[in-house]
Amino acid sequence: MNWEQARNVLCVRLDSLGDVLMTTPAIRALRESVAGRRITLLTSPSGAKAARLVPEIDAVVEFRAPWMKPATEGPAADAVMKRRLAHGKYDAAVIFSVYSQNPLPAAYLCYLAGIPLRLAHCHENPYHLLTHWVADPEPANVSRHEVRRQLDLVESVGSRTNNERLSMAVPKPAKARARRLLHALGITLRKPLVLVHPGATAASRRYPPAQFAQAMSILGRRIDCAIVFTGGAEEKPLIEGIRLGMDVPSHSAAGLMELGELGAAIECADVMVSNNTGPVHMAAALGTPVVDLYALTNPQHTPWQVANKVLFHDVACRNCYKSSCPLGHHDCLRRVQPETVAAAALELLGSRPSLRFRATGRSRVAGLIPAFNTIAAGQ
Repeated sequence: MNWEQARNVLCVRLDSLGDVLMTTPAIRALRESVAGRRITLLTSPSGAKAARLVPEIDAVVEFRAPWMKPATEGPAADAVMKRRLAHGKYDAAVIFSVYSQNPLPAAYLCYLAGIPLRLAHCHENPYHLLTHWVADPEPANVSRHEVRRQLDLVESVGSRTNNERLSMAVPKPAKARARRLLHALGITLRKPLVLVHPGATAASRRYPPAQFAQAMSILGRRIDCAIVFTGGAEEKPLIEGIRLGMDVPSHSAAGLMELGELGAAIECADVMVSNNTGPVHMAAALGTPVVDLYALTNPQHTPWQVANKVLFHDVACRNCYKSSCPLGHHDCLRRVQPETVAAAALELLGSRPSLRFRATGRSRVAGLIPAFNTIAAGQ
């Protein structure tokens, strides 16, 4: 069998929501390159939530892999997964990983499941675990955006696409639920909607709460807008603390939205302000401009093909790849001034007419931009 004959393809992406979304252009390339090809994604529980909203993915299999965080269910579950993959009778497997991850455990699982074609980036010779492998040039020789890394991988077996946008489709019921929720919060969408996502799994990627409060206060004083905070139920204390520090009205949807509703709210928004985490990539997939407070833990995950402002303070310890700041100062985010954040949001708000108001032919915030001197480092 060769790749042109592979109709039933297993894609493996065992990371989280944002990583799955950044892999969707490569998945689209795989799907489009062979007529009738079916795509199954093996992913984490977090990644599965995003995968179910990706039209290019036909089926989703959840797996808590023992070589990924957090702790797993143990060897018995691994044996069950091997049997499940063997039962799927896949023609090929493509293992997507960042350069710091070892693809060989996933390759071995696919090998044991009898999948005949197996592709991945790899730093070392995988011998029979991979039938097709691309010697990984990162990080020694090159640093690519995560999207480009995966597109390059599938191109090595002849899969290409003319559409390199991230993919996500919000179901109509989720859109209706999100609209009802926004209405219940008193938001009518008659003025600019600014979504703010102040949380992040890694402590190193969180902009200080007090500075979030200052930035949103500045923005709210400059323009009459609806400011809505999003996050999980566990982030309610964080969000309430930020809101208490603001001197303009705001709303909290913390713990009130599943992923589909969050996607619908992002799609409705005029701009999103967020730490560098999953919702940034949702905004990119849905075409919503985003201010990305980008901790310099790595250079590969900036917003892809969407209007954006990437904000950071350059530091000597950039690209540390750490979940917690190893030096304890958080300067790559802490030294981004709230005025800069507000200015970036205001510039994106004024960069194009809202889709809901295009009949007017002008932006609702035109003329306000000169009030700020925007510094968007990393653009």
